[in-house]
Amino acid sequence: MKKVLILSGSPRKGGNSDLLCDEFAKGAKEAGCDVTKINIAEKKVNYCLACYYCREHNGACVHKDDMAEILQAMIDADVLVLATPVYFYAIDAQLKAVIDRTVARWTQVHDKEFYYIMTAADEEKTSMTSTLASLRGYANCVKGAVEKGVVFGTGVYKKGEIIRTPAMQKAYELGKKV
Repeated sequence: MKKVLILSGSPRKGGNSDLLCDEFAKGAKEAGCDVTKINIAEKKVNYCLACYYCREHNGACVHKDDMAEILQAMIDADVLVLATPVYFYAIDAQLKAVIDRTVARWTQVHDKEFYYIMTAADEEKTSMTSTLASLRGYANCVKGAVEKGVVFGTGVYKKGEIIRTPAMQKAYELGKKV
């Protein structure tokens, strides 16, 4: 049974990115996977200070927050789903803080299947190009990373608008294929 970790970067619980995470989770659970979803906005995750305390302390961070738990879940997972609303053509701050903080034990995050979920008010998928490149940039640093799928939720701004789009079915279907 594959262990799936969904990192929902949405600052809005029940926001468009978060709803796509739930659909992905539904499909993955139906496929027999062990699924954990973490709403990053509900966790305390400080920014990386680039102090490299972690190098001298066996991967322990100078910050005593929820990141140690999140990072261990990332290490233990077979599948990582990174979800973010697009803010100014980039990953939102919540997810970016988590990605940056993996530096403490980054070599232990390896051999993962990656799925990406993005939402944007813009109708064009091309508006997500730089965000997708950034997500892929993180995966490029993960030894043995394999990209398995991308969900583009376009043309959604208000909370819940994603429900009426094909992205919901796409997220569910990708979850079923895990």
